[in-house]
Amino acid sequence: MNPAAMIGLLFVAFAGTLVLGFVMKWVDRKVTAMVQWRVGPPWYQPFADVAKLLGKETIIPQNARRTGFLLAPMLGFAAVVVAATILWGVNLSPKASFVGDLIVVLYLLTIPSLAVVIGGAASSNPHGAVGASREMKLILSYELPLVLAMVPAMIAGGWTLKLGAIMTTPSPSVWTSVAMAAGFVVALLCVQAKLGLVPFDIAEAETEIMGGAFVEYSGAPLALIYLTRAMMLAVMPILLVTVLWGGFTFASVGGAIASILKYVLVIVVTVLVRNTNPRVRVDHAMKFFWFGLTPVALLAVVLALVGSAQ
Repeated sequence: MNPAAMIGLLFVAFAGTLVLGFVMKWVDRKVTAMVQWRVGPPWYQPFADVAKLLGKETIIPQNARRTGFLLAPMLGFAAVVVAATILWGVNLSPKASFVGDLIVVLYLLTIPSLAVVIGGAASSNPHGAVGASREMKLILSYELPLVLAMVPAMIAGGWTLKLGAIMTTPSPSVWTSVAMAAGFVVALLCVQAKLGLVPFDIAEAETEIMGGAFVEYSGAPLALIYLTRAMMLAVMPILLVTVLWGGFTFASVGGAIASILKYVLVIVVTVLVRNTNPRVRVDHAMKFFWFGLTPVALLAVVLALVGSAQ
């Protein structure tokens, strides 16, 4: 791909993911309001929130580590933009996939969580430090089952790390299909934690630590954090559908409708989980991921191995 095409894809992926993330953010808030018998915000509220934050002053705590405090939101935002570009490019043209792009995407989507840790730790606020500590514990908890949940798709694609090859793999065997379904459920719950949504919004927890890792942020850096989280809400379902549900197809009307329904279903389940569960303690979350989801993900890997051997 020539540089001009790469820059064009980067811009389109950024703009498309940003708009999609804002829409999904509004849907999430609107459904939450309806569950709580409230009217909810208008459709333009996410755009207005970011515009308001961009116009406010950026206040840096006196004892904060200035470089880490300001750089963290930019690192998280840049990482999710690049990950979105790769995912959009592969779904629009599977031939654009490159060796190891799955690992690259998983790596990039870890950076926003690490940015939360860096920003909270650099804020010099005890609530921010607690939030950073909680976020690090969550990362150590859900990343392993999330990666293991992707392994059945890699096995079904012929032990490949290319997203394009995984998407275009013919229908797998029954055992592999069961393994990928189990992996999808595991990955969906891990995504809930990666997005910082209830019941895993432990690092933010306004009622406990006043915003946690984000407590000292304001102005443009807080707007970047908001943008990153909105884009993550758009990107993570795209990743799940791409790896574990056949990807997106826009070559026909039926394929486009099916792709949209896949995406909407993932968002619906995410919003439902958020609105039907209370926040859990960090130690309970760690036990859930390590001793609950990780064995299920390992079982999915074994089933995929059995399916590949047939």
